[in-house]
This record gives sequence, structure tokens and C-alpha cells, in this order.
Amino acid sequence: MARILITSALPYINGVKHLGNLVGSMLPADAYARYCRAQGHEVLLICATDEHGTPAELAAAAAGQSVADYCAELWAIQKRLGDGFRLSFDHFGRSSSERNHKLTQHLAGRLADAGLIEEREEEQVYSNADGRYLPDRYIEGTCPNCGYERARGDQCENCTKQLNPTDLIDPRSAISGSTDLEVRKTKHLYLKQSAMRQRLSDWIDSKKDWPLLTTSIARKWLNEGDGLQDRGITRDLDWGIPVKRGDQTWPGMQGKVFYVWFDAPIEYIAATAEWADATGQDDAAWQRWWREDLGAGDVRYVQFMAKDNVPFHTLSFPVTIMGANFDGEEPWKLVDYIKGFNWLTYEGGKFSTSQGRGVFMDQALDILPSDYWRWWLLSNAPEGSDSDFTWGGFQTGVNKDLADVLGNFVSRVTKFCRSKFGEEVPPGGEYGAAEAAVVAELTKRLKAYEANWEAMEIRKAASELRAIWVVGNEYLQSAAPWAAFKEDPQRAAATVRFALNLVRLYAALSHPFLPDTAEAMLAALGLEQAEWPKDIGTALDALPPGHAFTVPDNLFAKISDEMRAEMEARFAGE
Repeated sequence: MARILITSALPYINGVKHLGNLVGSMLPADAYARYCRAQGHEVLLICATDEHGTPAELAAAAAGQSVADYCAELWAIQKRLGDGFRLSFDHFGRSSSERNHKLTQHLAGRLADAGLIEEREEEQVYSNADGRYLPDRYIEGTCPNCGYERARGDQCENCTKQLNPTDLIDPRSAISGSTDLEVRKTKHLYLKQSAMRQRLSDWIDSKKDWPLLTTSIARKWLNEGDGLQDRGITRDLDWGIPVKRGDQTWPGMQGKVFYVWFDAPIEYIAATAEWADATGQDDAAWQRWWREDLGAGDVRYVQFMAKDNVPFHTLSFPVTIMGANFDGEEPWKLVDYIKGFNWLTYEGGKFSTSQGRGVFMDQALDILPSDYWRWWLLSNAPEGSDSDFTWGGFQTGVNKDLADVLGNFVSRVTKFCRSKFGEEVPPGGEYGAAEAAVVAELTKRLKAYEANWEAMEIRKAASELRAIWVVGNEYLQSAAPWAAFKEDPQRAAATVRFALNLVRLYAALSHPFLPDTAEAMLAALGLEQAEWPKDIGTALDALPPGHAFTVPDNLFAKISDEMRAEMEARFAGE
């Protein structure tokens, strides 16, 4: 049994997430955690809302709420929607927690002791109308690169170029719209990432098994242009973690907070501490996952994230973790594997909240049960390249994979058995060459399925699972118990008994992708759980003659052409 720590990139607090956000980190992290638990491993799956930074303040102001109240409300909404998609987090925390405040301030002090933090004077935009500095998204203007007139102070949404607020042409306050702006000097703390460049480079070079997407992004930031740059870790904001060195106010940093990208990854650790608190455990319970000297030496740590988060998790957060152990006194756990994802687009374009374009998590759950979405998103996960959600593709995936293959198999087997043998596994007959061939085929496919999961190749795992379902359908069609029953009812009974055991097997293997469906299949068989098969032959003889079952409701309703057209129009956007 291994110990596996899994973290998903933190969803930002400002609103409901869309399907692309879901499949970019949270959903695949959950599916992988479910697979690992099925193998008997000790798994801890951690996530949290990312609650600091300018977007939270702007969203709260737009909602007419205090930032604290807004974040508390949105955390509850995101938690409810995560539960709706069956995201099996052991803890879903908040980056605004007291744990994260204390740990962020502690690690900042350690980095200062290591000589990795430096105070620098810089120029920032100040709004006279608002009486405050305008960092990052508090300022809008024209992009100097592409001319887009609604570029933000941190990045142009149109051409994706990274920006500073002072780069913008014709800047204006995102709060008041005022153009009464001036550039003033202010002091901030910088994390000296450049001092760790070679160590980071060597560390990334040692990760031979990481996805190309992950390592290529990291090396681009390390080597392009002037190489890895030092990064400001404080901001002139009200909402955030106050800049302190341990418990002491940091001289010259009064009224400032830590930058969201400094404190957000630290919340992985803090959320684990929150988990220990919530479950009535002491600090040793979370430290055994994060401190190499306190039990984390045998932990395998896996992160899931979309590609825009990769630089911060391959460079900035490792600098914090490595730097805090400058004297060997705090050996924090470094990530072992980073699973990066490309983008999920919507009908050839971007998801957009403002334009009502694309499907968001709350809308999805109002339309269809979560397993429909889980299957399509995971089986089309944007691993090697971007993926595009289309309603036609979604309709095909649901109808052909779920309804025609898995759902149809379960329905045919259980209904035929009920009509000819009653609602229990029938006795009689012996397994023969046809069943042996299925056992041999599924033994081969199970190894491939497990290998794909171990490699975190989620699309390949989905493809293999569908092939496993197809084996059962082909067996049932070939054995044709409805025809055999007329001449050889004993042979028909053996076929049905074998097929009912296939239903149990499919429930176990489908659980990472389709947890609700797996539970429904097991409930129909009168079972609470089915262990992961160690041997296919044994697994397909687990239900004895006389074992009672019920015919389940239709597992998957097909998506009609009319519904597809209606959804296409509804979510096309302005």
C-alpha cells in the first residue's frame, strides 16, 4: 500500500466555474484519487478555494457585499457544486483560513532568513479618485501589444501577453472608471527566484516521467529571454494575508498583503492542516503528509492543473518550499508528478461568463446527472492538445458509449433474467470456451486499463474501459441466451449468470469515471461495494446462484436531436 497525496489547482472564488475549469484540474484529480483508493492505497485528496487578489475584491464590490461575506457565500456554492459532481475531496478548504495566514507568514520569514526576499522600490499606478494604488486587475486599458481596449493590468485577455499596469495605454480605474491616474513609487517584497534558477533547472531535468506539456512550460520560463525573473510577492490591497514575518509586522510593509500567487499554493499545506483540524487530529496528522522529517518521506505527491498554473507550481512554489529549508530544519515535501492539461474550448471558442457562452457547473447539473458530464469530460480530457466541447460530440458520447454500450448491457441482462429465471442469479449450466475467451480478453484489457491509470493517461483509460464494456455486449450477442433458452435453458442460465457477474465487474471498474452509475449497478445487485478485481476469472464467479437482484431503472437516457439543438441555442452566448 502506497501513500498518495493529490492536490487539485485551487478554483478561484469569483463565481461558478465552467466545464473547462472542472476538467482542467478538479475532475481528473478526483478520478485518479478514486482509482488509487480502489487499489488499496492511503490517499489524501486536497483542494480549496483561492480567495485573495483583486478579482475577489472587484466581484464582491459588484455584488454589493463585503469581501469576506462574498467569499464565504461563494465557497459554499463551489463546495455544493463539487459535491454535485461527486468530487471526493478529503477536505475542501479556503485560502483565507487562519491556517494559511500563519503558514504563509511563517514561510515568508523563513525565506527572508534564507536571503531570498528583497525589498524593492517600484512604480505603480495610483488613482486619485479612488485614493488607492491600482494593482493588477484594478486597472484596465489598451494593450500595447495587440491594441485590445479592455486589457487588464496583469494580462491581455485577447493576446495573452503578460503585462504590468504601467504598460497599458490610456489606463483607467476598474473600480471607478477614472482616468485621473498617476505613477507613484511604492515598496514591495520580491522573491529572488533567479537565485534558485540552477537548482530548479536540475530538479526539473530529473523528472524524466513528467508530461511534455509540464516540462516545456517550466523550461520556457527558465530559459527564454533573460531567464527566470524575481517576482513581487506583496500588493497594496486590503483583502489578503497581512505582510508579517512570523507574528511580527514587517518593517515598511504596513497596509500591504501577500500576493495571491504566493499564498495560494501554500494553501495546499494549510488545507491539509485544516483537514486535520476538521477531523479532530493533531498536527502530526497533517505533517506526515508534508514534512519529510515527520513521515512524508514515503509519500508520492501528485498535482493536477491547467497549463496556465504550471509556471507557479514548477517554479514559484518550489522556490518557496526549497528556500524555506535553507538550513535543513524544514524539509517540506516537493511534488513528485505534475499532470498538466491544455484548454477545453466551447464550440470552437472560449467559455464566457459575461457573454453567457458555454456551460457552467451549476447549469450542467440542472440539465443532466453528473456522470453524463464526467464521462464526456474525462474521455475527452485536453491532455495532448486542446479539446473542444460541442453538443454534437456530447450527444454522441452519451448515446453511443453510455446508453448503447454500458446502459444497454445492464438493461438486457437484468430484464432477460427476470423474465426467464426471476430476480436472482440462476443456477445450472457450466462455463465453457466462450466464457474462457472473455476472461482472457478482459485479463489483457484490465492490465492495459490499470497501466493507463498508473500513467495518468485518462483518455486512454476511458477508451480501454469502453472496450471492456464492448466485450460484454459482444459476448451477450454471440451467446444469445434468449435463443439458447428454447433448446438449452441450462446454457442460457450459465450465460446470464456470467453476464450478471460482468455487471458487478463493470461497476468496480467504472467507479473512477461514473461513481453514481457504479453505485446504482451495485445497488441493483444488492451490494454496497465491489472490490477492484485481482483476477478476472474469480471476479466473474463472485455472484453465486440464488443471489437476489433487482432490475435497475434505465441508467442513461439518450440525448435527442431536439434537446441538442435547444442546448446549442441556449448556450451560444450573445
